[in-house]
Amino acid sequence: MLSERMLTTAVRSCATRFMNIKPCTEPRIPGPNAGQRYMLYAHIPFCERLCPYCSFNRFPFSEKRAVPYFKNLRAELMMVKELGYDFDSLYIGGGTPTIMIDELCDFIDLAKREFSIKEVSCETNPNHLIPSYLDKLQGRVDRLSVGVQSFDNGLLKQMDRYDKYGSGESILESIKVAAPYFKSLNVDMIFNFPAQTEEILRRDLEMVIEGGSGQTTFYPLMASPSVEKSLARTVGKVDYEREQRFYEIISETLAGGANSPYVHGSAWTFNKREDEESAAKTPGDGQMIDEYIVDYEEYPAIGSGGMTYLGHTQYVNTFSVREYNKAIESGRMSLMGKAEFSKRNRMRYRFMMQLFGLRLDKKQWERDFDCSVAAGLPAEYMFMKMSGAFDVDNDEEITLTPKGRYLMVVMMRQFFIGVNNLRDQARSVLPKEERDLLFGAGCAMKD
Repeated sequence: MLSERMLTTAVRSCATRFMNIKPCTEPRIPGPNAGQRYMLYAHIPFCERLCPYCSFNRFPFSEKRAVPYFKNLRAELMMVKELGYDFDSLYIGGGTPTIMIDELCDFIDLAKREFSIKEVSCETNPNHLIPSYLDKLQGRVDRLSVGVQSFDNGLLKQMDRYDKYGSGESILESIKVAAPYFKSLNVDMIFNFPAQTEEILRRDLEMVIEGGSGQTTFYPLMASPSVEKSLARTVGKVDYEREQRFYEIISETLAGGANSPYVHGSAWTFNKREDEESAAKTPGDGQMIDEYIVDYEEYPAIGSGGMTYLGHTQYVNTFSVREYNKAIESGRMSLMGKAEFSKRNRMRYRFMMQLFGLRLDKKQWERDFDCSVAAGLPAEYMFMKMSGAFDVDNDEEITLTPKGRYLMVVMMRQFFIGVNNLRDQARSVLPKEERDLLFGAGCAMKD
């Protein structure tokens, strides 16, 4: 097993970029750089009910709040157009983006008219895998990512998802129906729930394979400070000691041999083998993944709670829907904070993201940073090398061993916990009525 102290050291060196956010008074993000490839992220922060383990910016749905929000999201899209941006990819996250299907379709249609978008990825929940929704999403969305988390009915009840979305068996049938509608249907799963046994995990894997989805993502349970208490009350205290064993079971079952049903798309994403082989024959037509930051290092983000990364600067949009609407209606973007990153921190970010995506391009690194990986990040490079993380390490690239892939899972888990800490900071300044929506009247945020 990998040393927790060694893992912590590596994570700290790569997660630095999400610290020291300072107030931002700029009315809009900067314009694009010529020749730079960008993706657009759009955030829709509404859910029918809030899950106890989720740290993303989200609020209980009401049409009264959502309709003005969608109108302003379209207005902000046009602000980005006015700045001179173009995009070949759009990722829509949440919350539950399909919460108002017609509003979502209007937004996607506008984005496709105004930009050179070739692929759209969107998140949803199992109760929206119904013909009336699927018919409208078909042709608009290329990759639909559905949050399943587990097919085990006991775990679904613990997560308060059984009553919302039905049994694991009914969700599986919905996935089978939905899969043919899209270029790729991704099934989002979570592993290492306290009550999850190896038997439950193996059954989840069997059902993922049976569902026939083109892609599946297995995230480790992430106990960030804002959800630790709600997690403990609902699913129990997280035990990281067995996480590596669970990850090994997942990797071996899905991508463990020449005849395995899936292959690794990232350290925790798995693409169906025949889909991956077909995509490989068409350059530029590879499988999209949830962690769009692997493929797009720079991306504007619109919507409440969006986080933009451009050049050496990160911008954070307000987490308040009320303040977001007010900013857009006054002709401004809703920027509340920003952070500047040194060359070293940008190298750390590149190192982590490309290795999480299974391949670090050394030639690109040298062009962008004017040094080798070993010279730019000697401690991080040696840590990974001494840990047995590198499979190939030559003049062209670095790739990972199975041990290296698990190391990247741990690093990304801790990285996203760090991002969630930033989200907690942003939520701490929400107006009282919005805090009450999330935490109940009179409840402190930490509760």
